[in-house]
Amino acid sequence: MSEVYYCENCGGVMEFDVSSQALKCPNCGTEREIAQDGKTVEEHKLTAYAKREIRAEEKQSTTMQCPSCGAVVEVEATSSAKECPYCGTAFVLAEKQLSNIVPDGVLPFKIDANRVGELFRRWMKGRWLAPGELKHLYQRGKLQGIYIPYWTFDADASADYWAEGGRPHQVRVRDAKGEMRTRTEIRWQSTRGSVRHFFDDVLVHASDRLDDSLIREIEPFHTTDIPPYSPDYLSGYSSEVYTVDLEDAHQTARASMEQGLYELAEQDVLRRYDHVRNVRLSADYRNETFKHVLLPVYATSYHYKKRQYTVLINGETGRIRGEYPRSPVKIALLVLAAALLIGGFFFLTSDRRTGRYGNEISYEYSALESQDGDLGQAEEE
Repeated sequence: MSEVYYCENCGGVMEFDVSSQALKCPNCGTEREIAQDGKTVEEHKLTAYAKREIRAEEKQSTTMQCPSCGAVVEVEATSSAKECPYCGTAFVLAEKQLSNIVPDGVLPFKIDANRVGELFRRWMKGRWLAPGELKHLYQRGKLQGIYIPYWTFDADASADYWAEGGRPHQVRVRDAKGEMRTRTEIRWQSTRGSVRHFFDDVLVHASDRLDDSLIREIEPFHTTDIPPYSPDYLSGYSSEVYTVDLEDAHQTARASMEQGLYELAEQDVLRRYDHVRNVRLSADYRNETFKHVLLPVYATSYHYKKRQYTVLINGETGRIRGEYPRSPVKIALLVLAAALLIGGFFFLTSDRRTGRYGNEISYEYSALESQDGDLGQAEEE
């Protein structure tokens, strides 16, 4: 079943509006609030059963009939919202959501298409090593708003650690010439302790469609007060279903948490020592929970000289990161300019030295002439 939200006033198709955070008809401007019915976002207990059962399905693309014009369109396996290419109707694929698990929450877009277009243009203009013609590749229609699936994990984590803490001290040593010198060395001592931390909403990207390293660069997303899921938020935007299993996501979250515990252990050692090394952990995780959420991202791709480049923009904060080509000509000019700058610096420094010595010689010579003149006058008198 596909859901389309029709305007009660004029019959137009309503879409989620960023400024009002409600459904809005683009034809007559009628707005409708998104009802939450008192629901709250639920954290699910992380159990062996959940990790075993909640897995991404191996799906192929399917054909769907547009509920507005009746056209049959092809829908990607990872999509749960679609715009009809014939009539432009935005509809939500409800059965796609139900075939996996329904998201627990949706962080709505906070930046509209006009604002994100300006952010992208400014970012493109700031790539001064990029080829000059790159700015002409921007097309507003190619910036697509997509809700990206994420898993979030909570855990009350603790760890016993073992490490070495070091303090500097001065020692007297004899150098190769037989002379005594003072040298600073680190005296290392074994130490141990424990740290504890509650990890809240550790984010794990749950789709393999976008580059994971690139999408991490536009984080964070603020999920503390995320609204409960409603398909209304998806109207007018694309949406993906998760393709990363809960078990795999949990392992990624655990690795992130362990890195956090490692850093806490280092900080704990540095409260007593000046240096730290060889930290080892034995971590324990309790009261682990998870939830499935959709987070807003604008994405665009463009081709330049047979290579594809991707740019992502955080739909909540506007943080932007992306790939772009570097112009060999501009890089060569930059290297040349740096070489000229360094060469000019040494030339000016050398010139100042010559000028300084020359002034001193002239001054001394003038003083000598002045003294000779005074002596000559005295003899005549």
